Order: sequence, then structure tokens, then C-alpha cells
Amino acid sequence: QVQLVESGGGLLQAGGSLRLSCAASGRTFSNSAMGWFRQAPGKEREFVAGINWSGSTTLHADSVKGRSTISRDNAKNTVYLQMNNLKPEDTAVYLCAAGRGWPTLRTGYDYWGQGTQVTVSS
Repeated sequence: QVQLVESGGGLLQAGGSLRLSCAASGRTFSNSAMGWFRQAPGKEREFVAGINWSGSTTLHADSVKGRSTISRDNAKNTVYLQMNNLKPEDTAVYLCAAGRGWPTLRTGYDYWGQGTQVTVSS
């Protein structure tokens, strides 16, 4: 099994920045991808960013492109989401996911963390 634990969420003003972390434990497959999703109240889960196992390929949703960067440190089994210039519409529970990322990095995730709350005030 794979266990994912997110951290780094919080409350901040619009325009601020923060870095979310996702620590993974358990068996990890060489072709596993990692992703960040978010879910706001009353809305469906939304893809934010994905990264392949090596970190050579990333994908960011249009809503965060240019403001957010996904990265990973495989030596630490940790995935990060750096978010800058945060907006109130970024408010959501952010969840980390692990899987094969197939057919694209937007999908194919089988393991999920509990999520960390990000709240951005205007």
C-alpha cells in the first residue's frame, strides 16, 4: 500500500504564496506519477498539476499555470506544489495522489491523501 500525507496548507491573503508538501510511504513503483488535485465546497475534484516519476514531465491546469509549480524529491519521497500569487478562487482542500498517471497526468491515480486546506482571502 501507499500512504500519502499532505502538509503546508493554511490561511493567507490574496497574492501570497505557500508550498504544499506530500510525503509518500510504502511501496513505490518506478513508473508512478504524482498529482495534486483540489476540491472546493459544492464542486467536483479538480486537477491542479501532475508530474511523472522522474520529474522530467509536468502538467499544470490552466487555472494555475504560471502561478504554480509541481516538483518532486524522490530521495525524500516527497512531492511539492509551490503556489504563488494566490487568489480567492484557489481556496479548496488540496489532495495529493499517486498512481500511473495514465492516459495523461490528469488521471490514473489510485492512492490519495487526506488533503490540506488552503484558504485565500481577498
